[in-house]
Amino acid sequence: MENFEFYNDTQIIFGSGAELEIGLEVSKYGKKVLLHYGGETIKKTGLYDRVTKSLKEWEIEFIELSGVRPNPRLELVRKGIEKCRRENINFILAIGGGSVIDSAKAIAAGVKYEGDVWELYDGKGKLVEAIPIGVILTIPASGSESGGASIITNEDGWYKRIFWHNSLSPRFAILNPQLTYTLSSYQTAAGGVDIMSHVFERYFTNTRNVDLTDRLCEGVLRTLIKNLPVVIEEPENYDARAEVMWAGTIAHNGLLGTGREEDWSSHMIAHEISGIYDLTHGAALSIVFPAWMEYVYTCNIDRFLQFAIRVWDIEMDFQNPKKTAFEGINRTKEFFEKIGMPTRLSEVGISGNRIEEMAEKCLISDYVGRFKKLYKADIVKILEMAL
Repeated sequence: MENFEFYNDTQIIFGSGAELEIGLEVSKYGKKVLLHYGGETIKKTGLYDRVTKSLKEWEIEFIELSGVRPNPRLELVRKGIEKCRRENINFILAIGGGSVIDSAKAIAAGVKYEGDVWELYDGKGKLVEAIPIGVILTIPASGSESGGASIITNEDGWYKRIFWHNSLSPRFAILNPQLTYTLSSYQTAAGGVDIMSHVFERYFTNTRNVDLTDRLCEGVLRTLIKNLPVVIEEPENYDARAEVMWAGTIAHNGLLGTGREEDWSSHMIAHEISGIYDLTHGAALSIVFPAWMEYVYTCNIDRFLQFAIRVWDIEMDFQNPKKTAFEGINRTKEFFEKIGMPTRLSEVGISGNRIEEMAEKCLISDYVGRFKKLYKADIVKILEMAL
């Protein structure tokens, strides 16, 4: 196990009706709020009315900025920054999933940053402080409700980049599983793949003697394997929804990566797919991960054997360990297909004519990944395997 520091100060408020006290929570941080969300769904479900009623009861002034799209856009972030500066906003409340939360973080970072906010995402700027944000989560997936990372897409070149800073961690996150009842089966499945992928990026490591976090990772994965099919079949199964929602936060709040080297190459590749083709992040990951696994598993077959045996309950074939390890990859791919997610680029209408471009874009340095360093030729091969 490696040395580590673990820090997470996001207050989690979990359970039925948790959003009803939103005015109280917001009042601890600000009195003039930007209400940031996507489309009309939160109004159709009544969530918007419950939130605004509570804010008014606590005499909290708010203005709105809607229109967040999947793979949130830099253009809307810039509009939000201008609005916050003009209106002297001192708190942002994000209502939605990872895209809304990431957009809110980008706005929060840009309000007090003197340059253009994209400089932070492009590695050319340094953030000193940000205005605080809070979250009402409606889509378990990204884990952005309990961490300092934000991912934004720049329409100029369709670059998708990540920025992380401690000050961007939400002050609180309200998690009510009932708010996920109206998600479509596709949204639910895509979110589930995203959660599993956050675990994969930490689980597949070359760091030795990390059995505690291995077991935690395996527990989260097994919980998702059990409960995702349930919520797809029974959208209003509170207990199963609660398991998935809490798994989404645990998977990406930093705990599972403590003391171990993480990879993240599959996310980098998937970001370029969704950046160029505007594909749902979870769908890009369900395509990339099986191909990545197949490409790298022989680099540390013991890790993949453990995955197959502990996560998928596959019996060890001592005569042919590679067969056992590969069966774990097959089970993962079959699970993605079972819950309705694509596992091939061709399934979502993507050909191979921009593979070179995607490989080039995801290389911020000479290579990506740590489980196995991937250079441009490796990334091209993985994308070709995913066709």
